[in-house]
Amino acid sequence: MQAHQLSWSPAGGWRADGSDPVGADLVLYFGLRSALADGARYHELRDMFAKAHVVGCSTGGQIVNDDVSDELTAIALRFDRTRLRLAYEAVPGPEQSRRCGEAIGQRLADADLAGVFILSDGLSVNGSELVAGVANVIGPGVPLTGGLAGDSALFEETLVGADCPPRRGQVAAVGFYGTAIRMGHGSAGGWDEFGPRRRITRSTGNVLYELDAEPALDLYERYLGEEDARGLPGTALLFPLLIRDPEHHDQAVVRTILAIDRENRSMTFAGDVPEGWVAQLMHGNFDRLAAGAAEAARQARHGLGQAYDSDGVAVLVSCIGRRLLMEQRVIDEVEAAGAELGSRIRRVGFYSYGEISPHGNAGVCQLHNQTMTVTTLTEAA
Repeated sequence: MQAHQLSWSPAGGWRADGSDPVGADLVLYFGLRSALADGARYHELRDMFAKAHVVGCSTGGQIVNDDVSDELTAIALRFDRTRLRLAYEAVPGPEQSRRCGEAIGQRLADADLAGVFILSDGLSVNGSELVAGVANVIGPGVPLTGGLAGDSALFEETLVGADCPPRRGQVAAVGFYGTAIRMGHGSAGGWDEFGPRRRITRSTGNVLYELDAEPALDLYERYLGEEDARGLPGTALLFPLLIRDPEHHDQAVVRTILAIDRENRSMTFAGDVPEGWVAQLMHGNFDRLAAGAAEAARQARHGLGQAYDSDGVAVLVSCIGRRLLMEQRVIDEVEAAGAELGSRIRRVGFYSYGEISPHGNAGVCQLHNQTMTVTTLTEAA
């Protein structure tokens, strides 16, 4: 496998990292919505890589090796012995998420399917249902990773492109086939819990109405205070919600708010918030967040097995809430992940509205929020 990184700026256009990146099979690109909306960057990549699948999304910022920036980035991958397949579907609303996931799973399912990387619209989807739809078709033994597109802290519109200019309401997934491909994955958080645990007493899918029989938004606003409450949903990125299945303690996941309804006093999250589960607020600790990123990278590198020392690529998908909280120190989590991955693995990625990866403890693929997830790709010698 060969990889070539590219970046784009208004002044210099596209520039590669030295050698000529021709003959790619897959190009992944990430950028702010403002840089992608007119489709020009996609068409430039399409002209450069005529035979490749060109797949990307809008973000809350880009990760390139040890750097975090708002500059558009791409990576061109050429595989020696791995077959690829691209599937994409429209997702007009959260209620269509599972159907969309099942359709993508059916297009990708095959006896030699070794892994799937997925990018989804970040606002018009229930990420939990999307993931469940794909996973139910391809089976639990196939790694499924990726993330939800972002829009910085604006929450206005997110875009995904799949061999076409990026557009809203779309999900794209790349399937990797054969025995040569090695795909590792890792996911970890690093947030600290605080305040009492409360039971989710009324919810529908990813919409939370009541905690301990009290309007959920009332409770959330009390914890945030008057000033931060006015900034919802953006300010909620700094205070995610940990939810835990009381029957299975290893199935805890973190949820981030995408929207609020002040009239109904409800909150819409990126993934399901099941009734009967226990919820608790969380806040960030810089050192623990960086340690979480390192742990995710450690898991993903370990997943490569004996191919861990080969040249490879890591796609890092971290939550926009982590970037907003850590600000300049967000470099800490990227560098911590890089230290675990080593110098032979190139790193690219983005800040998202949701992260997709198998759960570190349970092994079940889930939508996560406020985590760092790492997907490693290489081919066996």
